[in-house]
Amino acid sequence: MTVLTRSRAAKIMGGIALVGASALVLAGCSGSPAPGASSAAPGDDYTFPIDCDKAAPESYTPEYSSTSKGPGTDLKYTIGTALPVTGNLAFLGPPEISATEYAASVVNEADKGVTIDLVQGDSGDTDNKAYETEVPRLLNAGATAIIGAASSGTSLQFIDQVIAADAIQFSPANTSAAFTGYKDKGLYWRTAPSDVLQGEVLGNLISGDGNETLGLIVLNDSYGTGLACFTKDAFEKAGGKVVAASLYNTGDTNFSAQVEDVLAADPDAIALITFEEVKTIIPELVGASFPSDKMYFVDGNLSNFGDEFPAGTLTGAKGTYPAVDPATITEFRDNLQKYWTDEGNEELKDFTYAPESYDAVILLALAALEAGSTEGPDVAAHLQQVSGGSGDGTKCTSYAECADIIIGGGVADYDGVSGPITFDEVGDPTQASIGIFEFGDDNNNEFVEVG
Repeated sequence: MTVLTRSRAAKIMGGIALVGASALVLAGCSGSPAPGASSAAPGDDYTFPIDCDKAAPESYTPEYSSTSKGPGTDLKYTIGTALPVTGNLAFLGPPEISATEYAASVVNEADKGVTIDLVQGDSGDTDNKAYETEVPRLLNAGATAIIGAASSGTSLQFIDQVIAADAIQFSPANTSAAFTGYKDKGLYWRTAPSDVLQGEVLGNLISGDGNETLGLIVLNDSYGTGLACFTKDAFEKAGGKVVAASLYNTGDTNFSAQVEDVLAADPDAIALITFEEVKTIIPELVGASFPSDKMYFVDGNLSNFGDEFPAGTLTGAKGTYPAVDPATITEFRDNLQKYWTDEGNEELKDFTYAPESYDAVILLALAALEAGSTEGPDVAAHLQQVSGGSGDGTKCTSYAECADIIIGGGVADYDGVSGPITFDEVGDPTQASIGIFEFGDDNNNEFVEVG
């Protein structure tokens, strides 16, 4: 892998690669083609069913302004969440929601200028459209920042509504390159890196495992089509050939046509760029005797499946998602698990995007403290600086430590549990990591190696 420069808990409910901000705008995919398929016998030419020519995000640099003066002394900050309680990413709900609750409790217990009133909400997905009622409810409740959604496609459904309200939208899990150049008035931020990076790691992983041909089953939204393009580009640059790709829409429940089409091309490996629909796709691939160690997962579906499938179903399958080495955040995981179960909730099965969710809340609180305001534009004008993006801050790793620096008149540079973060001028993290994970006989995955 090339290194690039670059509170209240309602019961509603595992390689590293670094990349710089400049790398995140070099490639991408956009557009939403009609669901379809395209495959060919190995060696034949075929038409990839996604337009990957519209690659780079639009060039856009927002202007930030803040009339407030900090640090704050007694700020009441209402933050809403639009995270997946329901829908095709509901398995990500518990780690993300628990981490926002835990972060809010940490800020409130510190008692250093900011008190967070966290209002939980459900993003749903583009099929059940829970966001249509939830986002207005959060804004009406006084939220000047909304954390979510997890799905890029879902976030794109309500981003304009949040911006129009002069509120911040802050996602811990959106990875679509479409957000990099989105005309958001500086109000959209994320702690997850663009899928330009994950696609590069995934494509190189598949090729490095000795696979020469690749088929893909792809969710037809900005996340799925973009990641498919980045994976295809990396795999082909490594000498491989994509021989099949088949798309489906959110809400689809039958994937026999997609599985049959991809298998007809006889690929060495299959990348499953899906969300929770993978639970229906896996049995069909297994039933067709496709080897599990030739299946590759992504952040949208890399879950610990456990006894949802017979033992050994996924042995040797691999996957990627933005994550730090779990060994470096053992204390955070333990503390989060204890906090969540002490609140009467079920034990967390995995921690996907929990660090990013935690850091989102901490960064918002620090930016509000520095601004002396909880208004969206004011907080947005300070988010890059508290992340270290201005380059002149003092390193700190907790809300309390960073708050003391700000209160003392200094500049804080927060390094979080998800990594150094360090936002660029459009709200993308300039440093991020991609974990490579492998499934064992128990159908659960574990961290493997550097991507």
